[in-house]
Amino acid sequence: MSKIKTVAVVGGTHGNEFSGIYLLRKWQQPTAVVRDSFSIETVFANPKAHDDNKRYVDHDLNRQFSLIDLANNDLASYEQSRAKVINQQIGPKGDARVDFIIDLHNTTSNMGPCLILLQSDSFNRQMGAYVKMQMPDAVVVFEDHTPVEQNHFLSSIAPQGVIVEVGPQPQSVIRQDILDWMDEMTTHILDFVHLHNTNELIPLIPSYEAFRYHETLSLPEDEQGQRIGMVHRSVQDNDFKPLRNGDLIFTLFDGTEVHWQGDYEAYPHFINEAAYYDNNLAMSLAKKIVMETKG
Repeated sequence: MSKIKTVAVVGGTHGNEFSGIYLLRKWQQPTAVVRDSFSIETVFANPKAHDDNKRYVDHDLNRQFSLIDLANNDLASYEQSRAKVINQQIGPKGDARVDFIIDLHNTTSNMGPCLILLQSDSFNRQMGAYVKMQMPDAVVVFEDHTPVEQNHFLSSIAPQGVIVEVGPQPQSVIRQDILDWMDEMTTHILDFVHLHNTNELIPLIPSYEAFRYHETLSLPEDEQGQRIGMVHRSVQDNDFKPLRNGDLIFTLFDGTEVHWQGDYEAYPHFINEAAYYDNNLAMSLAKKIVMETKG
């Protein structure tokens, strides 16, 4: 892969996820993020939602960046319009001025420091290996099921983009441990890009444990679409712990316990994420994989 010339670090894509916003403020003194081999800029993605202390004003900003939506001028809500502005600022998608995007997010789920990769090419596999070596507690998740040009995440504007997802952190709160994790992971990613550019990358582990997104589960509903249950206490806070066929997964409000019916060993994450209640989503499920660094 060619050298990365320009990196954008984005915070505040969701207005009530505070860690990325406060790190952007910290990085106004750029010595912490500057690297000799590329230029870097910061983007405060959704200032109005932050001012309103909400995830978004009209629509989730991080779902507005497919090529089809960006080209549709009839999509003109605040976030839909804001997506088009950001696309012009650091894109446009498909011919972006920026080579690499790091989008900073918090989750209310107990996911720890998590690196979400949208592609599984050599660059991303090596980045995952490097981050795991520098930060052994980091979790690497591949969400590579959608081609970048069809992806609707902000980080898909550039040819390469990642999401730093760190939790648990309540909405509209700052936690030092979570902020420190995000700062550390972002630093390692920037170091990796610099070493990649200068051909000074250290020997990497040949393979590492990672997870690949497989499906999303909804909370139980009745025929009228009313929620009738919740995530079972045995699953709550156990992000990336195995879930097997027959394990308890939901408790209905009438006391009935629901068992998962699955034909694979699943690894739940984004468990009971507060922001996903808008869509009645309970959790994402992944499969554990061994990612080969080279290939």
